Amino acid sequence: MIKMIMARSRMRRIGMAWQKGLIKKMRLHSYSSKVIMSPPLVYLDLSDVWTHNSSHDHSLPPPVCSYQRSATVIDGKSIAEGIRSSIAGEVKRMKDSIGKVPGLAVILVGQRRDSQTYVHNKIKACEEAGIKSVVSLFPDDCTEDEVLDALSNFNEDISIHGILVQLPLPQHLDEGKILDAVCLEKDVDGIHPVNMGNLAMRGREPLSISCTAKGCIELLIRSGVKIMGKNAVVIGRSNIVGLPTSLLLQRHHATVSIIHAFTENPERITNKADIVVTAAGVPNLVRGSWLKPGAVVLDVGTCPVEDASCEFGYRLVGDVCYEEAVGLVSAITPVPGGVGPMTIAMLLSNTLDSARRAYDFT
Repeated sequence: MIKMIMARSRMRRIGMAWQKGLIKKMRLHSYSSKVIMSPPLVYLDLSDVWTHNSSHDHSLPPPVCSYQRSATVIDGKSIAEGIRSSIAGEVKRMKDSIGKVPGLAVILVGQRRDSQTYVHNKIKACEEAGIKSVVSLFPDDCTEDEVLDALSNFNEDISIHGILVQLPLPQHLDEGKILDAVCLEKDVDGIHPVNMGNLAMRGREPLSISCTAKGCIELLIRSGVKIMGKNAVVIGRSNIVGLPTSLLLQRHHATVSIIHAFTENPERITNKADIVVTAAGVPNLVRGSWLKPGAVVLDVGTCPVEDASCEFGYRLVGDVCYEEAVGLVSAITPVPGGVGPMTIAMLLSNTLDSARRAYDFT
């Protein structure tokens, strides 16, 4: 018992020292802290020090949960507006100081209404922040070479600091080949293999992190949710959301499980999670029985469901059955108005950071 108490005390001292060191390093990282609260990942790296933990003692009875209150709704729209306002201030400062502004190029292939809406929202956000934006539109039957030529031009354009290929692409186009053609320094979507690899490796720092994954972490931090040491479940393993989110949570010292279509007993695994991030794209997949009382839920899913009472004949719902979850969990993001606005805010943030690197502007 004495050894266990001493070990716990030692870990608390390590944690306090780490937090003090992190705060000091964040102050040095001044330009980033003006917009984003989450620190550079290399500042988070810790050596694993294993100690005995009483939670591993299975002879102890399980804790009794008496959680009974309505969840806090995490207002991603409001948080994103604050971030975008800070970005606009930084863009103005850059323009006033060096006469330059960040530039974002978007490639949109096809006539998908959802993709057109997403691109419209991103361009509108750029305009409001003072960021230059350019859109290259291609028909569904365009050739791969046409898209690659546009990418090459944007790669060489010194006024463009971020390139976004709106996904999904038509099936006849090689998505991997096209995404690999985006210049690493301009990969503001954070899905270049080098950026993804650096996200996965301790001691490494990607130039950009997936916008949605970065937005999820920012929401947790700004909502006062502790990540270190918590059990987290990510539902979905796409390259755009699920994979980078799981890697980023791990870099923040969560213990992460990934749920996918082949997972056995997903409900049982998810029910143990303190933090749940779901990005499966399946309406109401996650029911109340899946969730641990008091958990924090970030719902990335955005699914149109037919509803004749709505203006456009449909409404948007998430992966989580909101009505069942809201009386059970401690905090949850709505759909829409939760993670979506944060994704756009992080795209602007990544574009601003890319321009800062290009112009050596701090």
